[in-house]
Amino acid sequence: MQHILIADDNQDITDILSTYSRMEGFEPVVAGDGEEAIKLFNQYEPEVVLLDVMMPKENGYEVCRKIRSKSNVPVILITARGEDFDKIMGLDIGADDYIVKPFSPREVMARVRAVLRRMSKSDKESTSDNVIVIDNLEINLDEYTLHIDNKKVSLTKKEIETMWTLASNPNKVFTRDNLLDSLWGFDYFGDSRTVDSHIKRLRAKIDSIEHPSWSIKTIWGVGYKFEVEEK
Repeated sequence: MQHILIADDNQDITDILSTYSRMEGFEPVVAGDGEEAIKLFNQYEPEVVLLDVMMPKENGYEVCRKIRSKSNVPVILITARGEDFDKIMGLDIGADDYIVKPFSPREVMARVRAVLRRMSKSDKESTSDNVIVIDNLEINLDEYTLHIDNKKVSLTKKEIETMWTLASNPNKVFTRDNLLDSLWGFDYFGDSRTVDSHIKRLRAKIDSIEHPSWSIKTIWGVGYKFEVEEK
């Protein structure tokens, strides 16, 4: 039986999400606060995590960081706030998706199915040819690591996948919709601003180390490309 961890201090929400999770074939594991969420995550190793942001003891962001330090399991954040800052912060710490309250439980389950499909696709694609080396850049998709000049750059799972997608196709222009489809899936519920925010954070991290022979270029009005200078 596949487990789904549902962490929220509102019992009405956990009850309804548990009911719909069972309808999807999951066995729900319910936590009422952040500390309990971490304990149950370690105990059950769930297939997916639904994580409320505003929880007692440890909030959802803190729990997500701890999960990401040890696992790539899909994490969907649930928040009562819909500001871009909250969404960006959630993606930056490694969440795979976010849902704003109030929500439809059917929508939540649709997003669970979508994120699991994307994870399954990623796993299948990561069975061969999983290292890219371009000048001083090395991306290892098996280990989910990126090095520039042999220095490890700390990136989230989605940032590694973004670099892999772009660097696998040097000088190819990806539209924002291309990247949304490739990285978040065609059934992702977000919009193109997600891509722009993601690329901005990614650039800030990789630009901490010089890389004169390659860069992520903005193609105004279109999207982005991984540009490699010809020698």
